[in-house]
Amino acid sequence: MATSASTPDNDDRRKAGDLGNLRLIWRAALRYPGRIAGAGFALVLASAATLAIPSGFKLVIDRGFASGLDGDISRWFQYLLLIVVILAFATAMRFYFVAWLGERVVADLRIAAQANLLRQEPAFFEHNRPSEIASRMTADTAIIEQVVGSTVSVAMRNLLTGFGGIVYLFMLAPRLTAMLLFGIPIVLGPIILVGRRLRALSRNSQDRLAAVGSITNEVLSAMKIVQAFGQEEREAGRFRRAVEDSFRTARQRITLRAAMTATIILVIFGSITLIMWQGALDVAAGRMSGGSIAAFVMTGGLVAGAFGALTEVYGDLLRGAGAATRLSELTSAVSEIRQPARPVAIPQPGQARLTFENVAFRYPTRPDLPALMDFSLDVAPGETVAIVGPSGAGKSTLLQLAERFYDPSHGRVLLNGVDLREADLLSLRSMIALVPQETVIFAASARDNLRYGRWDATDEQLMEAARAANADGFLKALPQGLDTELGESGARLSGGQRQRVAIARALLKDAPLLLLDEATSALDAESESLVQDALARLMKDRTTIVIAHRLATVRAADRIVVLDQGRIADIGTHADLIARGGLYARLASLQFDEPT
Repeated sequence: MATSASTPDNDDRRKAGDLGNLRLIWRAALRYPGRIAGAGFALVLASAATLAIPSGFKLVIDRGFASGLDGDISRWFQYLLLIVVILAFATAMRFYFVAWLGERVVADLRIAAQANLLRQEPAFFEHNRPSEIASRMTADTAIIEQVVGSTVSVAMRNLLTGFGGIVYLFMLAPRLTAMLLFGIPIVLGPIILVGRRLRALSRNSQDRLAAVGSITNEVLSAMKIVQAFGQEEREAGRFRRAVEDSFRTARQRITLRAAMTATIILVIFGSITLIMWQGALDVAAGRMSGGSIAAFVMTGGLVAGAFGALTEVYGDLLRGAGAATRLSELTSAVSEIRQPARPVAIPQPGQARLTFENVAFRYPTRPDLPALMDFSLDVAPGETVAIVGPSGAGKSTLLQLAERFYDPSHGRVLLNGVDLREADLLSLRSMIALVPQETVIFAASARDNLRYGRWDATDEQLMEAARAANADGFLKALPQGLDTELGESGARLSGGQRQRVAIARALLKDAPLLLLDEATSALDAESESLVQDALARLMKDRTTIVIAHRLATVRAADRIVVLDQGRIADIGTHADLIARGGLYARLASLQFDEPT
């Protein structure tokens, strides 16, 4: 089973990781050393220019005003203007580089997360809701973008300005600077004490926000059901409660940050006011020049502002660390269904033999309920085998094991004599065409939905497959033909039309092993008859496993396997099973109006 994004172990790692979880972001940024160097150079230059402004004013006051000459005053103001120009240029350069890094890092992380998600087995998505994963890919990456593109830069700028300013303050007035530094531990204390609680609230706030997004996605995708059953009020209430929970958590975080910020500002600027008071007394006593006290006040303000901003930055970094943790769970999750180290090539003689040997299986989310027990079946090349049985008997599980969406807990599944766990995954799935019970239509054009079966297919091949699946009529009638966008989940098509597109997609793939999971379940009688003809032609000389309750499909099969509670209850032809009068005969009587 793949690593879940919500396990206790992961929670422990979050608590222990703290800001160390930002390493994911740092590793992604290190791929662009040139941009980092450019941003670093601009950052140092901007901080140096910022600290040079108080020095410029000191020179204007002590040398320009003191001389009383217009030329001297102009010269020092020109010097000050040059500093401002350098500051503007360096700030613009810093903004460009860090914003570029933010966008690029987020793009890389999204690509890496999506690539890893595509490798996960279905069990991963049973433990982690797709809507919650989508929130991580959007909301959390937006936070990371802010951290890389702004917060880290602001933090570094304030650190450089703060410590550089302290050095300059010591050069101006060591005694006053010592008094100023005395207040720094008082400033850092609240950050350290409140940081742990703030970190937990930041993580909780992101989880609540993800829950809001999950409910929104779930309700909007099932709007017809919500309205059909008159559940608008209940769903509105459920959404309202989720939003209020998110707001309460955010309010706690905001209150804590506001209190911390107010305390720190009070301590910082209160200390500066007292120090400036002492500085004014030194100027009056002649121990400092007017330019020095002006530079000290300006630099002290810059230092205070820098350390005050660090409190805001620290909260943003904690949110970024939480977002990085949640995203890293997507990029680092390891699938149990993965490519073997030394894959065995599957013989491809143009046909497929599928074999189940003593297979037992339980779904990871239902470990106490066996889906299959001691199941053995050999499907010969070109043979059509129908699987029937009551709901929950394990019919669809067979197809999922054949595609290696799961591995059996006991026994083996083989294709052309090769254990699927030892086979190359891409090679395995290239030999299988699947029509699932729940039709999947992508929010793309009709052409792209058909081409999913074979991406390099021509329009002629697409329409040939559509005709075979009785889909060409309605596809041609679409406003833009094959270029028509079908909408999310194929909203512009009926259920039967969506099913026929899925059948055409499988026809187009032309694979030696065909898996049909209730492939005609959504078709009317006329369409089913035409599709059955197409499927009969497709199944000829191909290995086919059909899961169906429709009589025509069952009668056409070479063998019928009757499943009951994960075990084979009977095997035979339609006539043989009817004659025996067992479970199949009872199902036939109920579903097919066959006499037992």
